[in-house]
Amino acid sequence: MAFSIETRKKDIEALKNETVDVLIIGGGITGAGAALQASASGLKTCLVEMQDFSEGTSSRSTKLVHGGLRYLKNFDVEVVADTVQERAVVQGIAPHIPKPDPMILPIYDEANTTFSMFSLKVAMDLYDRLADVTGTKYANYTLTKEEVLKRQPQLKSEGLLGAGVYLDYRNNDARLVIENIKQAAEDGGRMLSRTKVVGITHDEEGRVSGAKVQDLLTGEMFTIKARTVLNTTGPWSDTIRQMDDKTETTPQMRPTKGVHLVVDKKRLSVEQPTYFDTGKQDGRMVFVIPREEKTYFGTTDTDYKGDLKNPKVEQEDVDYLLDIVNNRYPSVNITINDIEASWAGLRPLIATNSGSDYNGLSNQTISDESIDTVLSTVEQYQQGKVERYEVADVLKNIEKSNSETGTDPSSLSRGSSLEIDNDGLITVAGGKITDYRKMALGAIKMVIKILERDFNASYKLIDSASYSVSGGDMDPKKVDEETEKLAQMGVEKGLSPSEATYLAHLYGTNTPKVYALLDEVEKIDGLTLADSISLHYAMREEMTLSPSDFMVRRTNHMLFMRDTLDEIIDPVISEMAKYYKWSDKDKNHYRRELEEAIAESDLKTLKGDVN
Repeated sequence: MAFSIETRKKDIEALKNETVDVLIIGGGITGAGAALQASASGLKTCLVEMQDFSEGTSSRSTKLVHGGLRYLKNFDVEVVADTVQERAVVQGIAPHIPKPDPMILPIYDEANTTFSMFSLKVAMDLYDRLADVTGTKYANYTLTKEEVLKRQPQLKSEGLLGAGVYLDYRNNDARLVIENIKQAAEDGGRMLSRTKVVGITHDEEGRVSGAKVQDLLTGEMFTIKARTVLNTTGPWSDTIRQMDDKTETTPQMRPTKGVHLVVDKKRLSVEQPTYFDTGKQDGRMVFVIPREEKTYFGTTDTDYKGDLKNPKVEQEDVDYLLDIVNNRYPSVNITINDIEASWAGLRPLIATNSGSDYNGLSNQTISDESIDTVLSTVEQYQQGKVERYEVADVLKNIEKSNSETGTDPSSLSRGSSLEIDNDGLITVAGGKITDYRKMALGAIKMVIKILERDFNASYKLIDSASYSVSGGDMDPKKVDEETEKLAQMGVEKGLSPSEATYLAHLYGTNTPKVYALLDEVEKIDGLTLADSISLHYAMREEMTLSPSDFMVRRTNHMLFMRDTLDEIIDPVISEMAKYYKWSDKDKNHYRRELEEAIAESDLKTLKGDVN
């Protein structure tokens, strides 16, 4: 089934004359997950997003699917258990997207570190049990100082005690969103990007009955009628709730900004994802991650009060991250001029959840005395001096300190909330990418309950833990083998091995649909054959409406292929202009939009490289 601009036009016309069961506002990962579950369960579903799908927040993460190892510092066992189990579910329903990529965590002899070598090993062993990888090739292990430096020779040796290695997953956040969106569309949902909500509508009894929206491509205003309305707009959650004039709401969001910077692998070479304390004793940790032929690092975590639509990388963000990375890798001497790309994103944190983890459990700081007692007891247990029940008793009686004030954005919860206002507007907010399916599940359960209670409509919710996203119809235990088979199909059709492998990893079991375009799409002058068919697939099957959509969110050209980005700008714009029949004015508009996005990613203003 096509998912294109033509699909969009037909959906808009249909929506003017029908009432949907659920209108979802917000096309990030939570909205996308909710749309998939609702559509697959038979609900008449519509999703509207004022930008491109995932453009606001969900394409601007650290691009990992975390297991939450750091929570074990405070022995939040339930949190980690929930997180690693849900991570496994996401990997099962989207096996072509999250990929296992073991993380190395160096330990330094510094004050106020998150872990010592001993506490890290205890945490990793527990983590492996919770993730059910004990005894597998992904089981954790420790490295001596010498082994760490052999693996990462650029890493700072002074004070280095060793490291732990444990399982984590890399992620393509924007691809995870679009694959959920595509599956929702295939199951009958009407998925509209560039459609902005400008007002919440109500019935005669004052209950939410839909929304007035504007098609940002044409300027047309129309009303979408809905039995239920679900707000999944992340940092914009308060904005949508305050748009609802039938109810009074108290703002609950406290967005924080996270920044990531990209350099060439030749400037900073790491063998595998690396995670360490900042060395500033500020309670934060930083990632340094290899991706393609690049290395990116982040993140910052600072309160944000600016334009929600366009958070920017600022000088202080760059200074902070460069200071940390140059300290941990003292020989690299990275400067702002080495930065090839960057991104800034917002975390939709819930202010009132400070001191709680993402699902409401306690996350207060554990007292030093309790930590010492736990570690001592665990050590005695490993030596056979105490029984297991004694360890359990110690864990049950951990004392929490009340020193957390909630003023530090790094201490804020990534917790989620699900609320319904007096007039029926449902809002799900907060959370992390790893939790998206569960957040969506809770929201759609509430929607179905309301439909049954108020509209006498009965629906059976699908088992979203086993329902694959688009492109994910493969055995999650045989991803490498199946991806290799898909790549070989491309080679047999005339693609180079590298091109075919690239496409197979990007599209999963949708790759044959991409290959099918080889029969009707000629190689575009200035693009590779792989990029030629990828661009056409993006326009025909992935609602790619602008060059930025393609280069930033359907592929990673802007972030991790900066070397070849400039040379493909003209071919991509020209081909899209021909396909969409853009006027010269349209063409110039999209060119400026792309150039502005590239300049922002390149940090041209901060570098003083401005025309």
